[in-house]
This record gives sequence, structure tokens and C-alpha cells, in this order.
Amino acid sequence: MLRLTVDEGGAGQRLDNFLLRLLKGVPKTHVYRVIRSGEVRVNKGRAAADTRLALGDEVRVPPVRTAQRDEAAPAPPREFPVVYEDEYLVVVDKPAGVAVHGGSGVSFGVIEQLRRARPQAKFLELVHRLDKETSGLLMLAKKRSALTALQDQLRQRPGEKVIGKTYAALVPGSWPEKLKVIDVPLHKFLTGEGERRVRTVEPGHEEAKRSITLVKVARRFRDFTLLDVTIKTGRTHQIRVHLAHAGHAIVGDPKYGDFALNKSLARGPAKFERMFLHAQRLRFVHPATGAEIGLEAPLPPECEAFLTTLAA
Repeated sequence: MLRLTVDEGGAGQRLDNFLLRLLKGVPKTHVYRVIRSGEVRVNKGRAAADTRLALGDEVRVPPVRTAQRDEAAPAPPREFPVVYEDEYLVVVDKPAGVAVHGGSGVSFGVIEQLRRARPQAKFLELVHRLDKETSGLLMLAKKRSALTALQDQLRQRPGEKVIGKTYAALVPGSWPEKLKVIDVPLHKFLTGEGERRVRTVEPGHEEAKRSITLVKVARRFRDFTLLDVTIKTGRTHQIRVHLAHAGHAIVGDPKYGDFALNKSLARGPAKFERMFLHAQRLRFVHPATGAEIGLEAPLPPECEAFLTTLAA
């Protein structure tokens, strides 16, 4: 039996991601199986895959057999475009196709690469996450006090959320002008292969989590609509599933999108091969000064270029 005390590197992480990083070589399906069975304990109690670990938590892990494999190469050092930075936090413009952290078949992500690029940093942790396929503003804390304060802002109830995140999303078809609020509960589940998925459910579902997305039309094209999407709750894949539920899945979405359309766009003249979802604007209260800060990241060149072809 392995007993571990969560340090600053693991604090704030989900239990499943913590274990996947710890148990290199153990199949993902097995990791989720031991969590569901209750064999993994946090502070002597049962815990779910999405349990957030805190500094000092004791995690008890049952004996598991790991596959023999070569030691993984360390993450290469990499800096990302900085939009804002001070002694408390840094906000970067994450490119699409880069995970925010290692795990789930990914050796490393933004956090590991930044830590390697900044060996002098005593503390560097993700405040929130973005899907690998999503580009845009990503916030990291440089002090534990900042991490705690910013995550407290994120955890506030939907109507009281201080941190505001607005995304640019391109969808096929004509988005209904009157559809401005999507208030549909979501349920996170695992496929038979252990892959994380999300679906809409009825409000009475036992595992339903209320999810609220605000949608505003930014620009219309002949066959597409560019949307400004603001999330009032931060559920996994929330925007992707809500827009798909409304009948307008995000262009290029590999999990919930129109796969035939995605393929035709990738093979077409524009060769657009990514998901068109970009964390464009971020608003938060500074953890030390109390000042409200608003940041913006312009659309990536490939997204701007694709919109140009649509407007032609």
C-alpha cells in the first residue's frame, strides 16, 4: 500500500490526473477502476475521480502492476506568449494542440514546459484548464495565496462568479438570434475505453450539474456564425456540448462535432484542421490588489485566415 502526502505540485489537481501522472505505465482504465471501487482513499475516505486534492492531503493507493517502459524524457523547456505577468500570476496565450498538463496519454503540457523554462520559479500552478484543442488565455499562479484566491473566484455560484471567461466559437449554420442563454445540466462519464465524455441530461438526473452558457452573435457568414460565448459555470467541455446540443457543434470539434464537415474543411482550400474555439477574453479580480483586470487575446492567424475565406 502506497501512502502519499500531496505537495504543492499536486495541490489543486483532480485525483484521476494526480494518479495518472503518478502511476506511469498503468492502463488508464485500471486507474479509474480502482478509484470507482473505493480502493483509493483520500484522508481515509472514498473519493471520486474529480475530487480536487489539497495541500497536505493523504492519498492511499493500492498496489498496482505497472508496465515496464523506458523512462520518459523530461518536458522540453518552452515559454508561451505572455499576455499579463506580475509577481503573483502569469496569463499566457496557449496555442491549440497543446495540453495544459501531462496525463491521459500526454507526456507533458504547458505547466511542465513552463516549469522547465523557469527553473528559478518556486511555485507555478494552473489556476484553471483549457482543452488541448482550445487556444487562448490560460492563467497560472506564481504564489499559493494567488492560486487559492483565484480558484475561490472560480468556485463561486453561477450568479456570483467574479472570473469571466469569454470564448470565440465558430459554428455551422445560422445561430438563432433569440437563443442567448443555454441552461442545460451536464453529466460527465467515461466511455468503455476510459475516455472522458460529457452529455446533456434532464434537471432531475442524479448526477446532473447545472451549466449555464451565454451566447451572443458576433458575426454572420453565409454558412457559418461566429459567436461570443461566456460561461457562467466551468464544466468540462461545457461550451462544446451546449452548442452541439443546440444543433450547432463547433467547427473542427473532434469529439462532439460534425465529422464529415470537419473532414471537408481540412481537405478544402483553406485546409482548416483545428477546433475553432478560442479563449478570447478574461476578467478577474487581482488576488493581491483587488483591482479588476480585463485581458484579451486576438484570434490566432489560422482562425483569422479562415474567416477571411468565409467572407470572400
